[in-house]
Amino acid sequence: MDISSVIVGARPEVALQVKQSLEALDGVEVHTVAEDGRMIVTIESPSEQDTVKTYEVISILPGVLSVAMVYHQVESNPDEEV
Repeated sequence: MDISSVIVGARPEVALQVKQSLEALDGVEVHTVAEDGRMIVTIESPSEQDTVKTYEVISILPGVLSVAMVYHQVESNPDEEV
């Protein structure tokens, strides 16, 4: 499991639409939206490659100005541990 935290900067006037677009993506959760359009977002995915793809999709969403990774962690799958 790959877990990342990102700060998404969106144009304030379309922040709610960006939030909805983000929440429509698999494994993406929006935790807060500031008045200036900044959002705290987590991405949970099965692999680093999937996280990169999601990060790239977020960066090209209409209204998104920036995406900055703040935290990244890889956790093992407890079902696969010996």
